[in-house]
Amino acid sequence: MRSADPAGAPVALISGANRGTGLAIAQELHHRGYRVAGLNRTLIGEDWMYEVPCDLGEAATVDTAVSQVLAHFGRLDVCVTNAVDRTFASIAEMDPADWDRAVAVNLTSVFRIVRASLPAIRAARGSYVIIGSHAGTRFFEGGASYSATKGALKALVETLLLEERAHEVRATLVSPGAIANEYGDESPYKMATESVARCVGAIVQDQPSDLVIGDIEIRPALLQGPGISGIDRLQHV
Repeated sequence: MRSADPAGAPVALISGANRGTGLAIAQELHHRGYRVAGLNRTLIGEDWMYEVPCDLGEAATVDTAVSQVLAHFGRLDVCVTNAVDRTFASIAEMDPADWDRAVAVNLTSVFRIVRASLPAIRAARGSYVIIGSHAGTRFFEGGASYSATKGALKALVETLLLEERAHEVRATLVSPGAIANEYGDESPYKMATESVARCVGAIVQDQPSDLVIGDIEIRPALLQGPGISGIDRLQHV
C-alpha cells in the first residue's frame, strides 16, 4: 500500500480498481494528478495506487477500508464506485446466496462507501461517480439480480444529489453499455475501458461550475445486427 504522488494533491477513491474499467479509471485519474486509493479484493501492487484489501460483500470491512483511506490521506476529493458482482441465472434457478451477494456488492456497498466518505467529500466539495449499467433500465433473461441492483442505483444517486447539493457535493450515475472489460476483447461493438475512464475523468474534473451531471448514459459507437438475446442484447441499443 504505497503512494508516490505529492502530498497535497487531490485524492480519488475507486472500488474495484484492480482490473478492467476500475483500473482504467484509476490510471486516468492518476494521470490527471490525483493520488489514487483502491478498494480491491485482489491487490495488484502498483506503486502509484494505495490499495486497501476489501471484500465489498462483507459490510463491516467496507467502513473499515474507507476509514483507512481517510486516515492515510487526510482528505478525499473524488469517490468512484465501480466494483460489481455479475451473476446470471433465471429467477427460478437463482441461488438466494447469489442474490444476497449481488445486493451486498452492487448496492449496499455503494451506500456504505458513500456514507463513510461523505464528511470528507463535503469538506472538499467533491464528487461521486457511481458506475451503473444499461441493465438498470434494459432488462434481460437471467439478469434479475444484476438489473435490480443497477436499477436501484438510480434512486440512490438521485437522492444523494438532492440531499447534498446544499453542501456543494456532486453525484453522477454513469450507465454504460457494453465494455470490453476482459483482456484481449477487441470487439468493435464494445467500448474500450480507457474510453469509459476518459468520460469519468471529464465528469470529475471538467464540469462547469454552474451545472451538475446527475445521470449520463454512454453507448458503444457501433451497433451489431439483430437476432440476439440475454445480456448480449444490451450491446444493440
